[in-house]
Amino acid sequence: MGARRVVGRRKYGLTLAASASYTCLMFVWFSLPAYLPTIIDDVGLTNTQAGVLAGAIPLTYIPVALFSGLAVDRIGPGRIIGVGVLVYGGGQVGRSVAPGFASLLAFTLAMGVGATAITFGLPKLVSVLFPPARTGRPTALYLVAASAGSAGVFAVGRPVLGPALGGWRPLFLWSGVVAVAYGAIWLLVALRTGIDDAGGDRNADADTDGRDGKNGDGEAFDPGSLTADLRFVLTHRELRLVVVVGAMYLLINHGIQGWLPTLLESRGLPAALAGRATSLFVVAYVVGVLGIPELADRFEVKRPALTASGGVAFLGIAALIAGDTGGAAVVGIAAAGLGTGGLSPLVRTIPPELEGIGARLTGTAVGFIFAVGEIGGFAGPVLVGTLYDATGSYDPGFGLLAAGAVVIVVTGGALTALDRR
Repeated sequence: MGARRVVGRRKYGLTLAASASYTCLMFVWFSLPAYLPTIIDDVGLTNTQAGVLAGAIPLTYIPVALFSGLAVDRIGPGRIIGVGVLVYGGGQVGRSVAPGFASLLAFTLAMGVGATAITFGLPKLVSVLFPPARTGRPTALYLVAASAGSAGVFAVGRPVLGPALGGWRPLFLWSGVVAVAYGAIWLLVALRTGIDDAGGDRNADADTDGRDGKNGDGEAFDPGSLTADLRFVLTHRELRLVVVVGAMYLLINHGIQGWLPTLLESRGLPAALAGRATSLFVVAYVVGVLGIPELADRFEVKRPALTASGGVAFLGIAALIAGDTGGAAVVGIAAAGLGTGGLSPLVRTIPPELEGIGARLTGTAVGFIFAVGEIGGFAGPVLVGTLYDATGSYDPGFGLLAAGAVVIVVTGGALTALDRR
């Protein structure tokens, strides 16, 4: 019993250490939205260009995600996470000295390549360290760590650290340096603990269609094996519906976090207060991450929980549109965060439970979700900015985000109906 507890603590310790990769990622990712009005003025951006920058990291996922997921499944999560942190940290350092839109975009796209390693590496790490019935809590752990990063940049990075360091460029520089230092340390931890070497046996479970289940060796990159896995994942009926949910979830999440501070500032809130109001969205998001999947597991209602989360997100966005800066807007921010937070772990924990996916193809399945889903993640910020340029109001763009929540409600209902057959 004592030895088992020690092993359990070690696994959670590794998960917690790896989760810092998500904290650093979200801090550097959303440092741009947090400073977006200032960057628009300093660099001379249009709102459309600002929207492209805010959506550039999600855009990177579209061509890269599926192949990144395949690499994670075959190489293992330890080294992949470390390299990913070094890449996005270096990109953040580059953004700190970028003189204009083109260079900002190039460094942001490079950050997106590194970000994919974290998004798919952490679910794979959890599937390597924990049996399927015990993945809920470690999944919540790294998602909360991610939320700490995005909340931190709005609550502390923008109003406190940025002014103390001298503006957005020094904040970008030092946050990138911290990320690079962490990435180097994590690589040493991953190599010393042998996470990737230990992952093969757990994930080499039985499968069908001639898929060999190998992980982390040269044979796993055999074209026949790659083709078989891709064909199986891309044609999985229920997974395709989860992909739709993932696309709308990312549309909403990136759209809100990318433009909420600017929306609130346009309604007359000071920048610091708008940043703190945005952190309310992130706090509510964390509550959703922790609470909704736990209830869904307890009552065995994961698919209906998708529908409920989408409904809550819709009501929240609608209240935010109607509420200006008063109490209705505050309630709307909280409700939108709660519903979006519930969606986040559900789109990651449902695929491993689908027939034929399992732990072995978790990276590829989640990669498929984000490869397609980040079309929504890119479109959310871009469309909000473009519609503002066209109409002079943020309401049409946020109305589009509310429509995305309605799609989640409908798709969640379809998934539930399939499950009952």
